Amino acid sequence: MGFYQRHIVPCLTHLSMRQEQLLPFRRNIVGAAEGRVLEIGVGSGLNFALYGAAVRSVIGLEPSVELLRMARGRARAAPVAVTLLDASAEAIPLDAGSIDTVLTTWTLCTIPDALRALSEMRRVLKPSGALLFVEHGRAPEVGVARWQDRIDPLWSRLAGGCHLNRKMDDLVAAAGFRIEGLQNSRLPGPRTHTYLYEGRARPA
Repeated sequence: MGFYQRHIVPCLTHLSMRQEQLLPFRRNIVGAAEGRVLEIGVGSGLNFALYGAAVRSVIGLEPSVELLRMARGRARAAPVAVTLLDASAEAIPLDAGSIDTVLTTWTLCTIPDALRALSEMRRVLKPSGALLFVEHGRAPEVGVARWQDRIDPLWSRLAGGCHLNRKMDDLVAAAGFRIEGLQNSRLPGPRTHTYLYEGRARPA
């Protein structure tokens, strides 16, 4: 891993995820979590302060050593017990059926094999558990989606593997989840980067 990917991308990720316009979406998703929570791609730990009384504990997965370093202070200050793991969502080091809630915020765009990661999330969830997600992805407008496809190869190299053109609801369903609720919206900014998928799903 080069200097740019190891040091620059984590800082850019932290800065972009701190945007004030993302906070209402974080509050909605994190506020719905309960029980033993697995957060995928915790980044610098921006969600930790938002967990409520319904959450017993949080296990945070993050493959970036630099982002984990940033997250440790927020983990110590969190209102719930947070355990951080240097691990990939494509091979989650937890037992099957051991998690009540899996939470992912702007993470599925970056995981190299998102379908495999989602299958792992389904594996570790209890049958009654829930996947909560807010992600950006493929836009419904044909013209915008074409531009996403055109610029995605360059963007993913510059943005640490982030992909613009993943259709998140289709990925979630393909991994064996039943989507119970889905809201789509768009943030201010380039239309190729700002189409959101916010939802809840359960193991099918």
